[in-house]
Amino acid sequence: MEFKAQIIAAFLNGEIEGDADATVTTVAKIEEATPGTLAFLANPKYNHYLYTTKATIVLVNKDLQLEQPVSCTLIRVADAYAAFASLLELYQNTKQQKVGISTQACIEQSAKLGEDAYVGPFAYIGENVTIGKNAKIYPHVYIGDNTVIGDNATIYSGVKIYHECVLGNNVTIHASSVIGADGFGFAPSAANQYKKIPQIGNVVIEDYVEIGANACIDRATMGSTIIRKGVKLDNLIQVAHNVEVGENTVMAAQSGIAGSTKVGANCMFGGQVGIAGHITIANGVKLAAQTGIGNSLKVEDQILMGAPGIDIRNFQKSTIVFKNLPDLAKQVSELKKEIAALKANK
Repeated sequence: MEFKAQIIAAFLNGEIEGDADATVTTVAKIEEATPGTLAFLANPKYNHYLYTTKATIVLVNKDLQLEQPVSCTLIRVADAYAAFASLLELYQNTKQQKVGISTQACIEQSAKLGEDAYVGPFAYIGENVTIGKNAKIYPHVYIGDNTVIGDNATIYSGVKIYHECVLGNNVTIHASSVIGADGFGFAPSAANQYKKIPQIGNVVIEDYVEIGANACIDRATMGSTIIRKGVKLDNLIQVAHNVEVGENTVMAAQSGIAGSTKVGANCMFGGQVGIAGHITIANGVKLAAQTGIGNSLKVEDQILMGAPGIDIRNFQKSTIVFKNLPDLAKQVSELKKEIAALKANK
């Protein structure tokens, strides 16, 4: 589809510098753009591309100061990155949306589907399942009995949602993720064996949550594993039984949270973060990649790094010392020899 600069500016409440009739048909990175594309510039280290880009339209921040003339049309907005995201969402919404029920889907008679729902081939929808309007259930999805899925949900191919889970409105789950598998509950018994503890709870996922591919969110032993409103989980994330993740928290790939831990709102976890079970993480905590947390964090908005996690400034100072350990060890060895020689000469 074609979009003119004046239409884009009106949608973003932006200001045009250049040709208001400039037309674009797709988007691209500013350094790779070609005529007919729209790009954006938000990071100052890419400013030099603005003067060489072949993009027809570029979104820039309102306070950007030009160092030389540009050949493209500029649209100045309050936040170029956020504005670009809004345009991508608009572009996505203009694509043809899938509707209708495939004759190759298996849907139990007691299931209820909302208006304009889509169910693809080889999807299975169990007994007493409720699916909201405009929901998209892609091929090879499994939805267990008594599960509830809200309006505008998108469940991509291969996702497995076990029985009695509850998903809110505008939830997106990417391919091959598993929602509601048994939590890892086993009780030691005689002869070094383990007795399985039945996991009779469920998973509750609130509105506007997005979960990446191959993530696993386990059902609770009792009660619910809860993913609060606005949470964003990357690919390959493990959330164990009875965990609660607070509103608008985000986690990068390969992070794992052990059972019964409570994570606060607005937290940010880098990749491969590991969190022990039965602890509490305060609101706004930020954990750098590969941070390990074994005890509760009660101070809000702190930034930690390392395993075990410590204040990021202390970790950075410790890293400098660690890099110098071979030289320090050599100096200590030499000092020990000098001290021994001094003692011997007394």
